[in-house]
Amino acid sequence: MKSLSKLKILKSMWTLKSFCRPVHKVTRHLASQITSHYESINRYELEVPEHFNFANDVLDKWAQLEKDGKRPANPAFWWVNDKKDEVKWSFKELGLLSRKAANVLSDPCSLQRGDRIIVILPRIPEWWLLNVACMRTGIVFIPGTSLLTAKDISYRLQASRAKAIVVTDALAPAVDSVMPGDHFLKAKLLISNSSRDGWLNFNELLKVASADHHCVKTKSQEPMVIYFTSGSTGSPKMAEHSHSSYGIGFAASSRHWLNLTPLDIFWNTSDTGWVKSAWSSVFSPWIAGSCVFVHHMPQFELTTILNTLSSYPITTFCTAPTAFRMLVRQDLTSYKFMSLQHCVTGGEPLNPEVMVQWKTQTGLDIYEGYGQSETIVDEQGNILPSGEEGDIAIRIKPRRPFCLFTQYLDNPEKTASTERGDFYITGDRGIMDKEGYFWFVGRSDDVINSSGYRIGPFEVESALIEHPAVVESAVVSSPDSIRGEVVKAFVVLSPDFTLRDPEKLAAELQEHVKKVTAPYKYPRKVEFVQELPKTVAGKIQRKVLRNKEWGRD
Repeated sequence: MKSLSKLKILKSMWTLKSFCRPVHKVTRHLASQITSHYESINRYELEVPEHFNFANDVLDKWAQLEKDGKRPANPAFWWVNDKKDEVKWSFKELGLLSRKAANVLSDPCSLQRGDRIIVILPRIPEWWLLNVACMRTGIVFIPGTSLLTAKDISYRLQASRAKAIVVTDALAPAVDSVMPGDHFLKAKLLISNSSRDGWLNFNELLKVASADHHCVKTKSQEPMVIYFTSGSTGSPKMAEHSHSSYGIGFAASSRHWLNLTPLDIFWNTSDTGWVKSAWSSVFSPWIAGSCVFVHHMPQFELTTILNTLSSYPITTFCTAPTAFRMLVRQDLTSYKFMSLQHCVTGGEPLNPEVMVQWKTQTGLDIYEGYGQSETIVDEQGNILPSGEEGDIAIRIKPRRPFCLFTQYLDNPEKTASTERGDFYITGDRGIMDKEGYFWFVGRSDDVINSSGYRIGPFEVESALIEHPAVVESAVVSSPDSIRGEVVKAFVVLSPDFTLRDPEKLAAELQEHVKKVTAPYKYPRKVEFVQELPKTVAGKIQRKVLRNKEWGRD
């Protein structure tokens, strides 16, 4: 099992590691009373307060510490683009601007506490302002990626019954094209330097808005944000989170995984439509008093990432596993990351070989984060003994963890389908060993059952990437008349190997996998492709490939 990912229990968060990966030693803490207080709630040493609001109880507290000279001179927010434009805010300035934005939502837009607003913006400062403004007003924030189509937007408007929507010039026509079918919208806000009929210009309204605003006293379990799921089965579902879920829940990971302090400048490359942006570009850094660094970066570009890490005093860096796989293929030794001290990733397992290559070239370890898991259960919801594969699950009875999402909104059937006995089923499969470590096998629907052997795709992909011909790969099940299903690998080749004989290269890769891991796991089918299907967040979409193999397009 050495190629599987290994998980060690912490009470409030998890870190991924394997035999070759370092144990995370926390050595840089400059713990504040703010972080320590909310971390105590994560450890259940203190009760979750009846009322909580991240803007009032965290951001405004940091603003006061800043005013009193008890926080380093780092900005709270630092935004840049390729044109060398910059926006820097202190916590005081963030507070002032977010109060003005709150008044824009309350007055010209006529939104009230509990109303929902869809915000579809790229990585621009207004996304962060609106995020905090919604906290201050009790308006429920619903982010979306800028890649959404008119059809996607129409579905989200109808499903959420949002009272307002915020977009840039690029998506305004798409919103207008679906407007006749929407009966709930009160306001359309445009982030633009120009005007558009039927739209309110946010930038103009912000300039004249009052900075005098009294933050709503929200309850801890009151809805704060809604994320639409990826829709892997059926239409996207609305996952609702409370004010305490993210606002308090990320205190532990901020300190023990991201290792953040008020001295740090943290760059997370996530798209604003992905939940990772909320985790690592809002709540985790700001609860620690760190600086949130943002590069506009409309498209993912390796040179932009490397030049930014070299040019700015970024101390902590987070990007998707796919990005790390691409980065290690560059000559990293030609870049000097003078300030970088800590690197993290999450969302899907990162191959050990990539970690080794990154460490070899930069001298830095990559720390993987895995959220939500607590134990392994069988199909009846019974806890399994060590060594047996089962579903990774969270105990939700007699008390549901406050940091777990509240529900799939307006979909009690979907919510109920995720529960089994006393547990919430994550959709991940794993094995617990005798030492108490959890080995991640794969997503439940990704595990391949061939001739009675259960094979996790990640372990095969990790073996493949150790071969110099492989840039990345995706492993799925493929129908077979004798074995029922077999392992098939879709492989993206390195440019140096694209002219090789495909049959001979496929056989070479098969033999390579047999030597690196158990022979029964080798891919009996290999297909070379130009690219792999991925989500906006950069996760490989094995389901798309699996459906293709099984004729379920």
